[in-house]
Amino acid sequence: MTKLSVNINKIATLRNARGHNRPDLLLVARDCERFGAEGITVHPRPDERHIRYQDVRDLKPLVTTEFNIEGNPTPDFIALVREVRPEQVTLVPDAPDAITSNAGWDTIRHQDYLRGIVQDFKQMGCRVSIFLDPVAELVRAAATTGTDRIELYTEAYATGYHQDREAAVAPYRDAAALARQLGLGVNAGHDLDLDNLAFLHQQLPGLAEVSIGHALVCDALYLGLENTIQQYLRQLQ
Repeated sequence: MTKLSVNINKIATLRNARGHNRPDLLLVARDCERFGAEGITVHPRPDERHIRYQDVRDLKPLVTTEFNIEGNPTPDFIALVREVRPEQVTLVPDAPDAITSNAGWDTIRHQDYLRGIVQDFKQMGCRVSIFLDPVAELVRAAATTGTDRIELYTEAYATGYHQDREAAVAPYRDAAALARQLGLGVNAGHDLDLDNLAFLHQQLPGLAEVSIGHALVCDALYLGLENTIQQYLRQLQ
């Protein structure tokens, strides 16, 4: 079974817009799990424009499924992970001013750096995943870092899905197959939604986890959070 991890960044964005505690981020996280989500994902950024570092601390004792913290491993991020010890850390090379993640790691160029970061996080007891474009050479280089998993960056798949879904999914299918041959687990995330998720799931046997936030929260405005999570879970059956 592929696990659904709900990214609650957009809930924090909505809360921060008014400066109060509505919606209650912690309550939403608990409800996501109650409605069937198998993980909670957060991506704190240095400016704390959505998820705050204190949110991460507050969420840790409340998340009963799997807590996944994404981010660029800056010194502050590393210190936060060392304090919180989530089940999974997903390394994402986003710039501080990035609106959202827009590229995977160059695991060839940054191989030595990533190897050290991966080792540090694994020594903290965290599973490590590296955010990655579906390129064979990058997958092979990721495997040399000691990472447990890769997370395939699926924006290109989502963009090309309605024009030619077979062509759009092909590099992801190949990258996932190679990753499994190299002993890596495979996650996926970015721009996945109720239209394109089921096909990706069908084409990537052994897909361990998808992390979905923006589209899921948008759907919940119309469908309700419980119904939306259930619909996403059905795409993964």
